Amino acid sequence: MDHDSYMKKACELAEKSIQKGGGPFGCVILDKTTGEIQGEGHNHVAILHDPTKHAEMVAISDACQKSQSFDLSNCILYTSCEPCPMCLAAIYWAHIDTVYYGNTKQDAAHIGFDDQFIYDEFAKPVEQRKIKMEQRGKEEASVAFQCWMQKKDKIPY
Repeated sequence: MDHDSYMKKACELAEKSIQKGGGPFGCVILDKTTGEIQGEGHNHVAILHDPTKHAEMVAISDACQKSQSFDLSNCILYTSCEPCPMCLAAIYWAHIDTVYYGNTKQDAAHIGFDDQFIYDEFAKPVEQRKIKMEQRGKEEASVAFQCWMQKKDKIPY
């Protein structure tokens, strides 16, 4: 396994992203079993006007579609920059256990991509966060949870 070549591919995708009007981020997901690239992506936030289209999110989606699974535990992720909180959460949800990154989150902050405020917000109690959050409709919302608990053929994740 040549880590440098996969990281180079992620960095090339980051450069490609800039040329297409996206942010400077790229990502490659490698299948540990086959050694083949399972998914790849670059930042599409400004291109698609969608704040969720970070390179890692695009690559995870690509890998999941190709493998027809939401479980990427057999994969390694290479990204041009340390993942933001959203992408890191998605990496956990996808069960990816190894991430290699080029730039740090401090490097990203230096060029205007500072995620520290999000990490700080997550650490606060809900009632102290910048975004107002209030529980409503618990009784109605619990119906779907009850249905889920009773479902015999559910696919846990």
